[in-house]
Amino acid sequence: MQNILEVQDLVKHYRQVCAVDGISFSLAEGMCFGLLGPNGAGKTTTIEIMEGILKPDRGQILYRGRPIDSEFKKRAGIQFQNTSLPDHLTVSETIRLFQSFYPEPRPFNEIVEICSLSDILSRDNKKLSGGQRQRLLLAIAIVPQPDLVFLDEPTTGLDPQARRNFWDLIRRIQTEGATIVLTTHYMDEAHMLCDQIGIMDHGKMLEIDAPQAMLDRHFEGVLVRIPFDEPKRIDFPLPEGTVVRNDAIELTSTRLDETVRRLITLGLSLDGLSVHKPTLEDLFIKLTGNTLRA
Repeated sequence: MQNILEVQDLVKHYRQVCAVDGISFSLAEGMCFGLLGPNGAGKTTTIEIMEGILKPDRGQILYRGRPIDSEFKKRAGIQFQNTSLPDHLTVSETIRLFQSFYPEPRPFNEIVEICSLSDILSRDNKKLSGGQRQRLLLAIAIVPQPDLVFLDEPTTGLDPQARRNFWDLIRRIQTEGATIVLTTHYMDEAHMLCDQIGIMDHGKMLEIDAPQAMLDRHFEGVLVRIPFDEPKRIDFPLPEGTVVRNDAIELTSTRLDETVRRLITLGLSLDGLSVHKPTLEDLFIKLTGNTLRA
């Protein structure tokens, strides 16, 4: 499959801080790519360079094999995390306003149908709910009929139903052939939507692959977690691979029955013990030492 975007050896400094430290990766056309990282990881700077908003100190972005230029900006749609909508305009008027900015915009009725806006076309922008507002912002992003759509935390603050409805819109746009670049604070969202994810921390790309491939590579079996109020009191050998955190001990087990017997033999209380299959959240903590929102 042809690469639509290539990130080559990106470096970006802010005074003494290296926000992006020599990362490289490529996006295949038609995929949904998720960029994840704790606050300060460098993902926002990376995305803004990919969008053509920031210039890197070193490296470049190639769009269809060529450095990004004015043609790229015509073919990219962006839904920013925080966007002010024009006051005193209706949803319909807002869409038509943004259509006027492009020589060949997507047809009005098509935008309305894709983003499920028919029931709120006459509503003032100031009276939109969170989910309605995000659908309108997505509509604005797809006005230029983009090949590439950047979505910066598009479902933050939405209720579960509105989030899932928005997921359907993202899938709809992807099935039409658009390549999606997504940042999100929701691991289930990344797992459900993304064909590939990249995990950043301290300006570096720690890992990039399909979500399930990452999990299969890093975990075997199930995760066992036991609350433990005072981990400093553990003065006996724990099973290999056990991680001692501030409030619990965690380990991976391929034979749960044997693991439980071993923990009982060590004299550990199993009150509060939990067992679950590894998730992207577990992987993220393993790679970065933080939760995604840290």
